[in-house]
Amino acid sequence: MMEQKRNIQIIEWEDLDKRKFYSLGVFMTMTTRATVYPFTLIRTRLQVQKGKSLYNGTFDAFWKILKAEGVRGLYRGFMVNTLTLISGQAYITTYELVRKYVSCYSSNNTVKSLVAGGAASLVAQSITVPIDVVSQQLMVQGQGCQLTRFKLKPKRVMATSKHKVTFGQTRDIVVQIFHMDGSRGFYRGYVASLLTYIPNSAVWWPFYHFYAEQLSRLAPADCPHLLLQAMAGPMAAATASTLTNPMDVVRARVQVEGRSSVMETFKQLLAEEGVWGLTKGLSARIISSTPTSVMIVIGYETLKRLSLRPELVESRHW
Repeated sequence: MMEQKRNIQIIEWEDLDKRKFYSLGVFMTMTTRATVYPFTLIRTRLQVQKGKSLYNGTFDAFWKILKAEGVRGLYRGFMVNTLTLISGQAYITTYELVRKYVSCYSSNNTVKSLVAGGAASLVAQSITVPIDVVSQQLMVQGQGCQLTRFKLKPKRVMATSKHKVTFGQTRDIVVQIFHMDGSRGFYRGYVASLLTYIPNSAVWWPFYHFYAEQLSRLAPADCPHLLLQAMAGPMAAATASTLTNPMDVVRARVQVEGRSSVMETFKQLLAEEGVWGLTKGLSARIISSTPTSVMIVIGYETLKRLSLRPELVESRHW
């Protein structure tokens, strides 16, 4: 049941028509990923470069990539990254189910959001990491210096279809990773990913509900709840991104450079670039997380309202 005592009502798992929820959810997730992918690519390149050897910042990287590689350069590795749609569905399912389970022991929304957000990220990252490892290798190809152990072979004679070229490159990288590191290579950086995204997810949900509640107290009574939620999303994302960015930088370096130790990577980063090295890619991360959060919140909350069980529609007021 919805929590009636909160100003902004929360649609819970048992209120949803699951068929509508999943079919509409795939479209929402795909649209969001396509929109923010260029900044994900830029964030990765900024995080793995040494100092400012290639780019001076987010917008400098954007224009340089656009000029040198065109629009396609901003979407390197995107096709393989779309496989994370699977992890996206696993994430929301785990979040809602764990939230429902925790509600049996606690009615506190912060507790439910914290536990469910962390659990959802654990499940999603177990699926996402191998995809990220491959897509990140594709993201850093074609740079002025070698940022990765793997390099695409010269283009072979193949059909000019973009689809075939894309998956030809993906297959090339997959073979190299397996040949050099075996199956474990696809989970390189797994621990770093968990240390990054579990706290990020666990923090995002409580802050999202907190900011939405605070905004609802300040806003006029007739202000649409969806607008307040859309404002709360980026605020929560900026907070979570700032808190977890240091580990995100370490994660990117472990996965791209092939390192095995999270602590050694962290120490080397501090030794070479100081504390400021831990902020690399933060602006790109916040910039990408802002529209992502707005789209996710609007999409997700709208999705839940559209997926509300028919018999409950008349009893809900927004």
